Amino acid sequence: MNNTAASPMSTATSSSGRSTGKSVSFAAELQSMMFSLGDARRPLHETAVLVEDVVHTQLINLLQQAAEVSQLRGARVISAEDLLFLMRKDKKKLKRLLKYMFFRDYKSKIVKGIEEEELLEDKLSGSNNTNKRQKIAQDFFSSIDQTGELLAMFEDDEMDEVKQERMERAERQSRILDSTQYAEFCESRQLSFSKKASKFRDWLDCSSMEIKPNAVAMEILAYLAYETVAQLVDLALLVRQDMVTKAGDPFSHAIAATFIQYHSSVEGSYMKCYPDSPENTPPPTPTAPSSGSQHSGKTTSGSLGNGSAGQDSTRTKQRKRKKSTAACGVEAHSDAIQPCHIREAIRRYGHKIGPLSPFTSAYRRNGMAFLAC
Repeated sequence: MNNTAASPMSTATSSSGRSTGKSVSFAAELQSMMFSLGDARRPLHETAVLVEDVVHTQLINLLQQAAEVSQLRGARVISAEDLLFLMRKDKKKLKRLLKYMFFRDYKSKIVKGIEEEELLEDKLSGSNNTNKRQKIAQDFFSSIDQTGELLAMFEDDEMDEVKQERMERAERQSRILDSTQYAEFCESRQLSFSKKASKFRDWLDCSSMEIKPNAVAMEILAYLAYETVAQLVDLALLVRQDMVTKAGDPFSHAIAATFIQYHSSVEGSYMKCYPDSPENTPPPTPTAPSSGSQHSGKTTSGSLGNGSAGQDSTRTKQRKRKKSTAACGVEAHSDAIQPCHIREAIRRYGHKIGPLSPFTSAYRRNGMAFLAC
């Protein structure tokens, strides 16, 4: 599976590849999703914009490759089979997608209010409309699977370690929330791209495509978009954990040079954007005593006293600013995932280590590795 996507390091700063990015944006929704996945309660807007660019770039390239597969099949639309074909090599993510399709079918049964008698009639008559998505996957894998590995995933009930880790992290995160924060957390966990289908379609600019995805393919794309966001947050949390200096660790000082570069650039931009921040306020410059006051000890002491009073007033202002910031509910700048964490996570994900790294596949060496499949 080849990927000619541009590197996220370039697409993060400019959205030249997005024709509809300015009119349609998921930045606000992504902030809520990132909070539900383990980020701070108020994720940074610039981090959400970077995640949006990465996810959009990945899905656009995935759509392009799915359209090529669809043309090879002689189909007129991008269907679920095209996306399943692109994901066939990653068994873990494919099994996660099949489980999602199973639950989508199960939800359809509940929403339509199908009774047991109707289900029995469908089974006897051979119709399988209630398991439409599962049937599509099974029929497609039956036609291409020569070893039986793909069909065996329908019977595999092995626990998904990644999903288990995310649920445990969400459970730990919910322990420290009050009732208001927990209600907000539950609402954030219910967010998805599939709940805003028309906006999601406009975001991908599907109307301008020659071969358009059908309804089931759009469901899969919305699921893959959310999974990409979740994986970015997973990797960024690991990067942030690695960057924390640990006492007694002789390797804690060995921080990646790229992280230092990105971190310093982010701090510099933050100081330019917020010059009046208490952390950026310089200490008061001491005033030199006048020539007449040098002969009077009392006057000198008085001028020094005024200097200390100026420092006290500055500290008082800083405390007030910090209190007002805390009262507004703004999280500490260091608590949230930074854009440099996302960039470093993508760099590590696409970096192949080992003696055979020069012989890795083209999409690993050029551009950005696929996070969804």
